[in-house]
Amino acid sequence: MKRRKFDGISSDAFVADNDRRALEALKAVPLLPTLIKKFYEVGLDRWLYCWNMAMSVRCGPKQYRTLHEILRESCAVLDMPEPELYVTSNPFPNAWTSGVERPYITIRSSMIDTLSDEQLYHLMGHELGHIKAGHTLYKSVASVLAPLLELIGRRTLGLGDAASIALVLAMAEWSRQAEITADRAGLLVSQSLDTSIDANLALCAGPNRLSHEMSREAFMDQARAYQAMNALDALGKVVVFLLLSSTFTHPMPVHRTHELDRWVLSGAYDRILAGEYPRVEEPAGAAR
Repeated sequence: MKRRKFDGISSDAFVADNDRRALEALKAVPLLPTLIKKFYEVGLDRWLYCWNMAMSVRCGPKQYRTLHEILRESCAVLDMPEPELYVTSNPFPNAWTSGVERPYITIRSSMIDTLSDEQLYHLMGHELGHIKAGHTLYKSVASVLAPLLELIGRRTLGLGDAASIALVLAMAEWSRQAEITADRAGLLVSQSLDTSIDANLALCAGPNRLSHEMSREAFMDQARAYQAMNALDALGKVVVFLLLSSTFTHPMPVHRTHELDRWVLSGAYDRILAGEYPRVEEPAGAAR
């Protein structure tokens, strides 16, 4: 598949409005500057990088060249430098982006087994979207949030410190909204809504021997039904969120798939494909 390249594209083209709002709310939490200062003082960015390198295999032209080629092509689509790419052994599918000074992407081995090569383009675009949108600092801080709070002498969420609770909830809310942004970048790289939906479906169901029986259409029907629940069920969703998922760092898979579909239906994706998008050399919000 020949993919369209978006020369000079700015992250303004795909950053979700809720991502922006949640980030502003996070930055307004008084405890955040102290936490970030401690993150740099202790050198946790370098520690995380060294740990990842010690526990993973770095991809390149001579090491997992298929993954490296997917990374190379995905970076060309989003017009951005190539970060380091790693594979690590783990039976639970996942991938993440970290590294403030030296960004890197780590993919679990089970993720490679779960997704097809085309679906891996969506995954790679998703992770690159985090980097291009400037998520890596806050994602890195979030990954070590509990020990950082301990380092600055604040009690963690379970012990009831009000400032810590506010920070944890704000960080989790921003993290969930950042995933919506990253999914859009994944679609810009896969350049197939069907492929991107299939990737989300495969991750939601997990690796299993009946994966050939999965239905994209049924999954989208489920996503639309979830969004269209009646008032009583909607109240139930709020209660479930408050009790169970308010500290989740990722949105529920059905919800994020529906959000991606809504973005396409808004016409924003087609405008980018047509070359109408903000460019890095232009003021924020400008497009041509």
